[in-house]
Amino acid sequence: MNYIPLYRKYRPQTIEQIVGQEHIKKALANAINMNRISHAYLFTGPRGTGKTSTARIFAKSLNCEKGPTITPCNECENCRNITNSIPIDVIEIDAASNRSVNDADEIIQKVALAPVQSRYKIYIIDEVHMLTNQAFNALLKTLEEPPKNVIFILATTEVHKVLDTIKSRCQRFDFKRITTEDISKHLRYISDCEGINITDEALSYIAQNSAGGMRDSIALLDQLSVLNSDTPISVDDINNLLGRLSFASLTSLFENISLSKQNEALNVLNDIYNQGNEPVQILSNLLEYLRNVLVLKSAGTDISNVVVQLNSEQVKLLSEKISNLEVHQIVSLIDKCASYIKEIKLTSNPKLWLDVAILDMANLTENTKLDDLQRRITLLESGVVTKGIVNSSPYNTPPSPVKKPEIMKPVPSVEHKPVQKEAIEKHTPIKDNKVETPKPSQKFVSEEEVLTDEVPMSKPSDTASIKALWVKFLDNISSFPSRAILKQQAMPVKITKDEVIISIKNQSWLKQFGPEGTKHSFIVEAANHLFGTEVKKIIVRSPEPGDDNIRKSQKSEESDDDKPAAVKSTVEANSVKSQKVQEPSKPAPVHKNVEVDSVEEDSSDSSEDLPEDDGQDSSEKDIAQEKSISSKMSTDHSFHTDEVNMVMELFEGKFID
Repeated sequence: MNYIPLYRKYRPQTIEQIVGQEHIKKALANAINMNRISHAYLFTGPRGTGKTSTARIFAKSLNCEKGPTITPCNECENCRNITNSIPIDVIEIDAASNRSVNDADEIIQKVALAPVQSRYKIYIIDEVHMLTNQAFNALLKTLEEPPKNVIFILATTEVHKVLDTIKSRCQRFDFKRITTEDISKHLRYISDCEGINITDEALSYIAQNSAGGMRDSIALLDQLSVLNSDTPISVDDINNLLGRLSFASLTSLFENISLSKQNEALNVLNDIYNQGNEPVQILSNLLEYLRNVLVLKSAGTDISNVVVQLNSEQVKLLSEKISNLEVHQIVSLIDKCASYIKEIKLTSNPKLWLDVAILDMANLTENTKLDDLQRRITLLESGVVTKGIVNSSPYNTPPSPVKKPEIMKPVPSVEHKPVQKEAIEKHTPIKDNKVETPKPSQKFVSEEEVLTDEVPMSKPSDTASIKALWVKFLDNISSFPSRAILKQQAMPVKITKDEVIISIKNQSWLKQFGPEGTKHSFIVEAANHLFGTEVKKIIVRSPEPGDDNIRKSQKSEESDDDKPAAVKSTVEANSVKSQKVQEPSKPAPVHKNVEVDSVEEDSSDSSEDLPEDDGQDSSEKDIAQEKSISSKMSTDHSFHTDEVNMVMELFEGKFID
């Protein structure tokens, strides 16, 4: 006898044998018992869920010699003909190969004929969505009012392609995906009947990867049955047979990616690739693995093993690996993996993009943890960034070192008329008969305190430089893989609103990003978006000896008109703020050894020495007073020889009368 595949051998023959679909089994059984048989049915749902098998069982229940009954005998001639697909009164039609209007006309002509030996004449049209619109329209009238004892059963996996006028004339039954538990139980029943030595974990793994289809599960079990040996069939055997990556290989690859070990990740990737796995298959398995990682990180280890498709030991091991990761980092890996899968399907060099994908995902240092970002944002918003003067620039540049106030040298005593004691006390504090230096209004800190303050600060950047424009240019690249390649392979030569020049050394990438390449449009869009207008000239070429001179010339000749509006406004705002911040109040001069009692009063010079209080602060008045004293000092210097003046300045001396 010819070998019969297991999915055909164990096809259900009664309504009770259908796995799952309890709502449909109950509805059809009640319809038979109550003798309320409709003239048209529409069975829809995913593949392998029992649509065609249910249609045959329903036809067998209606035409059984002992029926209509929900338990056909499977022994009478009608039951045997339906089981063996002999088209006497139950006709099965494949709409994929009989989809024209002529095929529909042939059905209409044969519908008028009475059943040969059965109670009903039943048409089972499989994949009915493949019929043309003309064929559907031809069947409309017959489907609405068929002859007596004629029943149509339409089956499809894509019900949205069926005309609404057809669906409105049928009783619709939606078949659901079969649960993993039901599939596992049925596979265990078949394995015991066929003597297949396989573990329960392997059966559960088959059920999880069958997408809720019973036929796919039984077909995979049939394929695994040839591996039957003394040792039970395990999950590793299934992965080897299907070309899937093992859990250990994926765990090793994921661990190196999460720890940003790019060299080790490439070594693991090469081992997997050399085993014959395709790049798309590798990233697809990694994407499924990352999905399990995300579920475990979000829902915890109490989640059902069916949801994450892992056993308890694998869940425990994976939970330890992801303890230092955050949800947004895992989502970023999933996003990158999905993007590179699309890119690999379109490229002619899949291995190259596979390496780029792993290297890019292994660079997790760019994905800062949310705790660090929130801490930095909180510090910036609160304004308590440093103990000294805070630079409010949006680029968060560290504050410039604060210059210490200069102390003026001692001024030689000069004969001048005394000033009123009250006037001096008004402007200069006096303590222990000495003039005390007024304290600056702004509290300064030393350079060491500013630089050693443990606050995360970004590096200062010149927003008008070509480097800053290049960073903004890369941010405007819409394709994530192309942005990563340009970041590693390309070098900006000139970036202005009139001309953009980019050099790429690698010829293969130069060909793709060049004027005739498929990725040149990304560069054009990024340049136009950066400057808010259409850039007239965009050049992508190989590096040339004069590129450095072009960069220097752009930096020296760059004006405000060449900068984007966002950059100009930022630079202007920073310059204004920096001027306000970096202008400390001038300290008052210090006069050492100036005794108040020796100051004489002169009514004629009092207005010159001490200006009246006109709203100025004390520091400005002290400066005015110092100018007056200095002018008198210079006058007294003129009475001495050059040698005497030189000695006074050298030893900081003064004349004593």
